[in-house]
Amino acid sequence: MEQTLLSKKMLLAGEWVWRESMIEVENPQNGEIIAKVPAASKDDALIAIEEGVIGAKIASNLSTYERMTILNNAANWIEERKNVFAETIALESSKTIREAQKEVKRCIQTIRLSAEEARRIKGETIPFDQMEGNENRVGYYERLPVGLIVAITPFNDPLNLVAHKLGPAIAAGNAIIIKPATVTPLSALLLAEAFEHAGLPKKILSVLTGYSSEIGNVLVTSSSVRMISFTGGNKAGNDIASKAGVKKLSMELGSNSPCIVLKDADLKEAVDSIVSGAFWAAGQNCLGVQRVYIENDIYEEFENAIVYRTNQYKVGDKMSELTDMGPLITEKEAIRVEKLVNEAIAEGAICLCGGQRKGAYYYPTILTNVDPENKISKEELFGPVVILDRVEDLNEAIEKSNNVQYGLHAGIFTKNIDLAFKAIKQMEYSGVMVNDSSDFRIDSMPFGGIKGSGIGREGVSFSIEEMTELKVVCFKIGKT
Repeated sequence: MEQTLLSKKMLLAGEWVWRESMIEVENPQNGEIIAKVPAASKDDALIAIEEGVIGAKIASNLSTYERMTILNNAANWIEERKNVFAETIALESSKTIREAQKEVKRCIQTIRLSAEEARRIKGETIPFDQMEGNENRVGYYERLPVGLIVAITPFNDPLNLVAHKLGPAIAAGNAIIIKPATVTPLSALLLAEAFEHAGLPKKILSVLTGYSSEIGNVLVTSSSVRMISFTGGNKAGNDIASKAGVKKLSMELGSNSPCIVLKDADLKEAVDSIVSGAFWAAGQNCLGVQRVYIENDIYEEFENAIVYRTNQYKVGDKMSELTDMGPLITEKEAIRVEKLVNEAIAEGAICLCGGQRKGAYYYPTILTNVDPENKISKEELFGPVVILDRVEDLNEAIEKSNNVQYGLHAGIFTKNIDLAFKAIKQMEYSGVMVNDSSDFRIDSMPFGGIKGSGIGREGVSFSIEEMTELKVVCFKIGKT
């Protein structure tokens, strides 16, 4: 890998800076130190906010054409260096090189979508004369930038989830401070470098590498920050919401996604889709399949097929094109997953395959006979573990699917359109994928959860809506 292309400085209001205190970035596969980045301080956060307020004014004055040009230039820069971006993702995160390559492609598309949507930020005329006495009033509303945004991103998609906040923010004319996950800062820094080369004016963007415990409160509580866009856990989201004060919030807070497999489903399609959906990025995926409800008539056939397919999944070196799954982000996370699985087994769960840990690796695991009130059934596991459960019919599957605090995505496999629509109507999820696992997503669709899975929506055009404010303009004109 061309390490010289990796910036090890952080971007503070458009300036690349070092700090005495540094954070070591590890490859989770072997613990090797691959880079050091600055540990941002509270003072750095205050500077980013102060300069970001100025940056917001600069950004709002960029024409639509200028915003589009910057975004397209950034996408071009990434595309020309897509191998460096993919290798960086794979080295610092859990993703295999094949998974990383797909993430880079999605990032490029996200940035290009942002450029396209910049031209579609529109308002509408308002018929003020609909109310008696207002016949001589005309006007409209328009969308304006919200101002300075703080974006806090997780480790599992260290490039594209940053792009999903940065691209729409620039398209809408905002300034933005990005706080990437401490364990995966390099991809975000590379993306910032792309925007610098694309001609983004200084002060509009900061990427603060550091610990949330040090700079988090400064960023989320500042009255100068007009919006927080957060992707992460439910507990952290609630903590941010309690501290943020009066500002816009957009939060994707994870899930415990179910899939339903009915007796008329294409079993091979269902098995392949669910295995991919459960074990992509070592199961560290907010859309990942965690629970599968299978009709009794096909349960044994499905169980045998998914265990066979899972045992074929290749676990190993992330940088090999032959590998299907790499390690979890840290050995600590693998130990956490191991503990939860062992607790479930101690309470009567049966492990059909996997259930083994080696360092930061936890092998793809399938459980059955899990107590529905066990933590592994109710909470977001965020690891390569899927639970199988037999049901009598769709009604029971829907009831069990809804019996969690989350509501992000769900999947159902069936050839019966009536049953599909019944599930769509009754499942308490913001997205229902028919004949796909819960893990399906494209970057232009609205994305976000209900219940404990969050507030607001991402997906480029929908993020832009979140990142803008409406202003009403009314003219009182002389009578003619």
